[in-house]
Amino acid sequence: MDEETIVLPIDGVLDLHAFRPGDTENVTRDYLTACLEAGVLSVRIVHGKGKGVKRRIVHRVLASLPFVSSYSLADEQAGSWGATVATLAGGEK
Repeated sequence: MDEETIVLPIDGVLDLHAFRPGDTENVTRDYLTACLEAGVLSVRIVHGKGKGVKRRIVHRVLASLPFVSSYSLADEQAGSWGATVATLAGGEK
């Protein structure tokens, strides 16, 4: 089976519902890198509430990237614990 390329808008919101848990790490890493390159420094990653598998993967990726200044679960207005918000450091790679 051929791997399908999915083009996502680089607007600061990544919804992972359409992706398998096995794709979460690469999709998140690639999206955050694209945001940094586009100057989008505030990102919301929707991973869902479920069992927390995608959330743990997203947090592991965020912790590993040197250009991520901070991240935390979103507050009630931004989607509660079904999303994580991150701040990227402009110019740092």
